[in-house]
Amino acid sequence: MTDRVELGVELLDRFEDVELSVAEVIDRLETITTDPRTTREILERAENEGIIERDSGVVYPAGSNYVSFEAEVVTKEGEFTCRRCGASITTGYFLNLEAGEHGPFGSSCIRKVTGRE
Repeated sequence: MTDRVELGVELLDRFEDVELSVAEVIDRLETITTDPRTTREILERAENEGIIERDSGVVYPAGSNYVSFEAEVVTKEGEFTCRRCGASITTGYFLNLEAGEHGPFGSSCIRKVTGRE
């Protein structure tokens, strides 16, 4: 479970959004875990570490550690299922983060997960 928490905190640190609803954050974290306790632990740890601020159902990512698509996104060819939308994909995009690899995602879902879209 610790690996999922670390991965979730690092993903939150990579969000490019100015603000998100808690529901939008949970939607993205569900690519890592659907366990409410783990999600709560991710949010609490990220807040304690200054990665996010929360106020009245709104989450404000504090960082500027955006994903470098050239350095931190790895593309692999094969038969995959997108972790976000469940679609079958032949090109998988994986986030290569310190806490581990996260994916696969389709081309539009990788942008949604990181906040580029």
